[in-house]
Amino acid sequence: MTKEQEIPEAAPGGVTDSLKEKYAQLIEQVRSARQRYYVQDSPTISDAAYDALFRELEELEALHPEIVANDSPTQEVGGEVSTAFAPVDHISRMYSLEDVFSLDELKAWFAKTDENARAVAGHKPGWLTELKIDGLAINLLYRQGKLVRAATRGDGYTGEDVTHNVLTIKSIPTQLAGENWPDEVEVRGEIFISSEDFRALNERMVEQGKAPFANPRNAAAGSLRQKDAAVTADRPLSMFVHGIGARSGFEVSSQYETYQQLKEWGLPTSPYTRLLDSLDEILDFIADYGEQRHSLVHEIDGIVVKINDFRTQEQLGYTSRVPRWAVAYKYPPEEVNTKLLDIRVGVGRTGRVTPFGVMEPVKVAGSTVEMATLHNQDVVKAKGVLIGDTVVLRKAGDVIPEIVGPVVALRDGSEREFVMPTECPSCGAPLAPEKEGDVDIRCTNPRSCPAQLTERIFHAASRGGFDIEALGYEAAKALTSPAEPEDPPLTSEAFLFDLTVDQLESVKISREKKYKGEPTGKFENVPYFWTKGTAKNPSKPTKNTESLMEQLEKAKSQPLWRVLVALSIRHVGPTAARALAAEFGSMDEIRAASEERLANVDGVGSIIARSVKEWFAVDWHLEVVERWAAAGVRMADERDESIERNLEGLTIVVTGTLQDFTRDSAKEAILVRGGKASGSVSKKTDYLVAGASAGSKLDKAEQLGVKVLDEDGFKALLENGSNQ
Repeated sequence: MTKEQEIPEAAPGGVTDSLKEKYAQLIEQVRSARQRYYVQDSPTISDAAYDALFRELEELEALHPEIVANDSPTQEVGGEVSTAFAPVDHISRMYSLEDVFSLDELKAWFAKTDENARAVAGHKPGWLTELKIDGLAINLLYRQGKLVRAATRGDGYTGEDVTHNVLTIKSIPTQLAGENWPDEVEVRGEIFISSEDFRALNERMVEQGKAPFANPRNAAAGSLRQKDAAVTADRPLSMFVHGIGARSGFEVSSQYETYQQLKEWGLPTSPYTRLLDSLDEILDFIADYGEQRHSLVHEIDGIVVKINDFRTQEQLGYTSRVPRWAVAYKYPPEEVNTKLLDIRVGVGRTGRVTPFGVMEPVKVAGSTVEMATLHNQDVVKAKGVLIGDTVVLRKAGDVIPEIVGPVVALRDGSEREFVMPTECPSCGAPLAPEKEGDVDIRCTNPRSCPAQLTERIFHAASRGGFDIEALGYEAAKALTSPAEPEDPPLTSEAFLFDLTVDQLESVKISREKKYKGEPTGKFENVPYFWTKGTAKNPSKPTKNTESLMEQLEKAKSQPLWRVLVALSIRHVGPTAARALAAEFGSMDEIRAASEERLANVDGVGSIIARSVKEWFAVDWHLEVVERWAAAGVRMADERDESIERNLEGLTIVVTGTLQDFTRDSAKEAILVRGGKASGSVSKKTDYLVAGASAGSKLDKAEQLGVKVLDEDGFKALLENGSNQ
């Protein structure tokens, strides 16, 4: 409530005129909003703003019941019509949860699961209900009570080893309390930063002149993934347990019983967990925490419902992605109204020009938003938004903010239509569709456009490419379009590995000045790669610049598939790049292959094959490859000549958890032997390799008569081919 909105206090013995006036204004505002929403179907304020008005009216009436009118909106019945660390394999897979986004979906899930549970267990199940923390999943491995490893969830099979950082989190015991610890147990939980600690952390960041975090989830994830464990130790990280994985010597019958035991051993368990008996109780739980979700210890984005009994969980099993005995109900997305100040366009690494809205900054779903994508000019037109409109902005959790549409009733005639530019805002080249019929338009100057080059350099350094952590977006921009000097260090990604420290000494970027941590609106050009020299301390390369040089050198030895990703070939991501590298082994072989040959590679297909051939047909693309090769970038993988291509012609699907293979290593083992590693079972599948918790793929394979192998059978297949 603002200063102007404060409820005036009544003088002793009566109701003041200012209080009566305030009450009348609130009633009129609520009635007007209701009329716009329910009758005219043209609301002028967001749901959140209406709720705030209504709550204010209720508070005033609670403080001064003597002024409550019979026709007050509060008295009416009804009305209310979102590779920095070493890889480590989990002993048992960490699954995702099935999401539902409405109570009707939740009721349907509950009815089906309750029926199935009663059928397999022979009795009514109990339901463990807990808050879905907006944090980062973690897997803690304890052996004989001692924490020996901590890993992020990753892809469910393999996560990042963050043991050293987790050891700095005070709420996580390195040695369990009590006695009778299991031989081995995987404890699953969620790392988070409490709402209060998050606010304090951001205040401290601002005081230090650093950018604050956007939301608690990003702060927690970023803090846990620090290479320097001392930085993690300085961040207020916490954890609550939400389950267990593999265990040996730990006999428990239910999730709730497990939490009680883990709590006795000193592990942090959530105070919000409840064991419930019925759907009505679950719906009440959801409603209760929906109302107080922003006043809890931590941020939440939903409610998790699980069958409590482990035996029933095991009998219901898993799909290929989620357990059949648990669900996450996601709260509805939050919406606010804000002013659309402008519509501008951004240029991506493939030249695609994308409109985005620039808005008055507004808080929504726990973060401040001032930009939202509009995809293309047709979407702008379809949404009917004009520059200057008040718009409805929607954001659910970490989902990209979406402009839902304009609040037409608030237009005053000053709004104007967005006109898609005909020239690139970065380089001035003409904009045009790549081919007739394309909705998207692209910059026609891919080689020299600074915006495209910035995006390509940033992409090349990404975790899926060369994995150069010191080359973030700001560094990529400094290299390709600095404020000073006029000639940037990089005019093509071809010269990325030819960079020297001396080349970077004069590079400056424009940065906003701050006063006591607050932006001033004034900008200055400052060195980016070198320190700002003084008489006592001459300018020298920053630590990040030294890391950049070291990481560029290290990146030269990355495997072929990462080089393919780094080249920004359209449609070629890690999956296709792995398949191409495994099939051909070298850049020369890929370049020489026919389109038909490329298309026949499992995981590639005709669209990617055509894109690859078109990419290699461009002269300056070849210059990039040749220059990188000359600089020492690896252009061929060393093949193990002892490995026979004994799986040619065979299509193999791997599902479930294997002891000696990750999902990627199993796939690569198939590919290097000439086989096709498919992700789905069909009549064309020759073998299904089924590990633990194989799920629906195993069911389908058995229905189709596909031969099923266990892990030992898979190893024999790799060794002997189909002649095993």
